[in-house]
Amino acid sequence: MSEVVLRGFGWRHAGRRAWAVRGVDLRIGHGERVLLLGPSGAGKSTVLAALAGLLPEDSGEAEGEIEIDGLDPRKARENVGILFQDPQTQLVMARSGDDVAFGCENRGVPPSDIWPAVAAVLDRVGFRYGLDRPTAALSGGEQQRLALAGALVTRPRLLLLDEPTANLDPAGGALVRDAIARADDADATEILVEHRDLPSVDRVVVLEPGGGVRADGPPAAVFAEHGDRLAAEGVWVPGRPLPQRRAIGPAGDLLVRAEAVAVRHRLAPISLAACAGEVLAVTGPNGAGKSTLALTLGGLLAPTSGRMRAFGDDRPPHRWRAAELTQRIGSVFQNPEHQFVTSRVADELALGPRTLGRDPRPVVDELLERLHLGHLAAANPYTLSGGEARRLSVATALATAPRLLVLDEPTFGQDRRTWIELVDLLAGLRAAGHGVVAVTHDEAFVTSLADRVADLPATACCASASAQRVAG
Repeated sequence: MSEVVLRGFGWRHAGRRAWAVRGVDLRIGHGERVLLLGPSGAGKSTVLAALAGLLPEDSGEAEGEIEIDGLDPRKARENVGILFQDPQTQLVMARSGDDVAFGCENRGVPPSDIWPAVAAVLDRVGFRYGLDRPTAALSGGEQQRLALAGALVTRPRLLLLDEPTANLDPAGGALVRDAIARADDADATEILVEHRDLPSVDRVVVLEPGGGVRADGPPAAVFAEHGDRLAAEGVWVPGRPLPQRRAIGPAGDLLVRAEAVAVRHRLAPISLAACAGEVLAVTGPNGAGKSTLALTLGGLLAPTSGRMRAFGDDRPPHRWRAAELTQRIGSVFQNPEHQFVTSRVADELALGPRTLGRDPRPVVDELLERLHLGHLAAANPYTLSGGEARRLSVATALATAPRLLVLDEPTFGQDRRTWIELVDLLAGLRAAGHGVVAVTHDEAFVTSLADRVADLPATACCASASAQRVAG
């Protein structure tokens, strides 16, 4: 077990005027389980990175003190396990088993003890592949389970979890929550950041966006005293209903049709269509090929079999010129950082319109305001929080005004306020005649917004799925 102490802690990323987090005074005792809450951008992920000793001195400015059992976090790393928002950033080996074993090997665990521990922790998190599975072949949710296994295998005294179930299907999320709960077997101190699936914890700590700690105490007491204000400011508070944003009219013209489209080893044959004026949700378990389908529908991946047609064009989308594609179809990747190519948020938004010969200033100003990114216009996209990066990726797709928008996990990392605003934004696009295809594990998103659902089967070798109308 570890004791965590922060005294007036703050951090400002290099090149940023605003502090990511500031004035945090906090003491977490041995063996406590603490849920860290706050609106998107309040500094939750920054606090976890600091506790993990992952904020290099040359990458920003620090103030105050932070200690783990009296040590600087950079000297306590061997006792800390962390799961990042993006699991790809911590997968370092080509083979799944080797990746989980990596931490044990670094700590000098005897080889005879490593592989039984690796097998046990993979089973614990519900990782359904063997030790030889290439990490590059895993879906985002499968990578998240593998990364969690790597964080748990060394039985850390301090466990830091940044949205551990965000990319998981409901069944996988339940497995991971159970695995985290059973980390108490090692009496670990746990600090979790989680937006939606609020776990069983001893304390809730709410960060104030402008600096400091808003609330700190038992969950029931914090939500009873601060729940209304927190919900209004965007924090997910249990028991608050979400708006319903169903279409008020029938779907319009056919925009894209996939006929028995498949991608070898990644997507089983599937047939579906997306129309103007509707939201099609693509659901299914991790590893079913949902992200592959999104890339294929978006013209960014060529199918290995089947037929793809869109916008009345005889050529499949992957054969269109870049300018044709960006004006017709906008894509939002599962990992937002994979689509960032500039060093400023405003430049990222301007890139698409400028490439098409348009004046980018009006659309940049509008999107910065609509998606609450104005204060980050000069920031480097790679320093944004997970929720901010997701909103930027959606904004970049909207910048060229495509008729069809294909989004992979659009609500990942959003606080309650920005979740509602994003749903309202997509509902507005639907009402204006745009089509939306959204890959998602977010059941509330499906219930609130989707007109039809295509549920992909469990494995890439199964039969194809078809879209079903959502009961209104």
